[in-house]
Amino acid sequence: MTEKSAIRIMALDDEPLMLKLLSRVLANLGFAPIKTCDNGRAALQWMDDESPDLILLDLNMPEMDGVEFVRHLVEHGYEGALILVSGEDERMQQAVEKLVRAHKITVLGHLHKPVAPEVLKAMIDKWSPPQRKPRVEQKIYGADELRAAIANGELVNYYQPKVAVASGRVVGVEALVRWQHPQDGMVLPGQFIGVAEAHGLIDELNRAVLIDALQQASAWQEAGMVLQMAINVSMDNLASLDFADFLTGQAAATGVPPQQVVLEVAEGRIMTNNMREQLETLARLRLKRFRLSIDDFGTGHSSLVQLRDVPFDELKIDRSFVHRAASDEAIRSKYDASLSIARRLNMENVAEGVEERDDWNLLRRTGCDLAQGYFIARPMPATSVPGWMQSWQARK
Repeated sequence: MTEKSAIRIMALDDEPLMLKLLSRVLANLGFAPIKTCDNGRAALQWMDDESPDLILLDLNMPEMDGVEFVRHLVEHGYEGALILVSGEDERMQQAVEKLVRAHKITVLGHLHKPVAPEVLKAMIDKWSPPQRKPRVEQKIYGADELRAAIANGELVNYYQPKVAVASGRVVGVEALVRWQHPQDGMVLPGQFIGVAEAHGLIDELNRAVLIDALQQASAWQEAGMVLQMAINVSMDNLASLDFADFLTGQAAATGVPPQQVVLEVAEGRIMTNNMREQLETLARLRLKRFRLSIDDFGTGHSSLVQLRDVPFDELKIDRSFVHRAASDEAIRSKYDASLSIARRLNMENVAEGVEERDDWNLLRRTGCDLAQGYFIARPMPATSVPGWMQSWQARK
């Protein structure tokens, strides 16, 4: 239960009657006193002296609307939380809620007018003081540093498990690259993948990841752990006419059957350039029995065209369509649509971003094939996978 006296609450609405109603509801719930403002500029002036922990924000106000007010909150460096209280329709409130989250401001939820006191109380009870972490500037690495890292074997793979939803059986892992920097320690891909793409190093980097991943799959195979190995491939890989032969040779050298290798291609980047070469490479890989997966499905601009033109085996439902789908109708509709498309095309479906029990339960109710996400496991070193598998068997 939240300590009510510790929360500084502001209600911002251009309707005086609504402000009175909110004040009365909050007082009856024990949240008092509260600050009320009937326009955004007055609210921002008050915030110059004292910043509230929680703002109940109306969206449709004549002078400064709620979206503009959020932009000013960002400029103020606001660290509190918001509850949207508005007469706008569900889709509008959801859109603004997503925008607020994109600005890294906490949203406890949205409510329609008139406000139900018990629902408002439940949302406020979710409030907790912000965790103020010291700002750490990410180091920017140069192309020469990354080129040397690839040559020196400093790239390492972490592995995130994929499990069958119906049985909980571990069916495979996805290889996710890291940089074991000799001075800076473990560097995440967000700090160097963009450099690789910008400087023509992504093909070389991905080939190093592929070699290491296939060697690891072979080692697990010899130990009796037969797992599908999912590996991300880039447009530069697919535009290279020797890539299919390279991958076939690596699979043969390590003894890993092509059917156990899943090549993931980001949907938003498929066929942007060199369409003929990319399609040729994908077709040859499919003929050689490698499995093809379309990743981040639904986030690109031509999803259905890609599914028509490329013989994909697997569709990965983007995490933004999975997490919170159990409680959010708009997200759920996108999840359902993605699942339906995969089934109609006889493609295996994989839900990404499974972060909570509610996400997992939804997948089970709807018959999703495979899942991965933090609820199941975070990416881990290869040495940690066998131990995790034992703990997962006990947990599932």
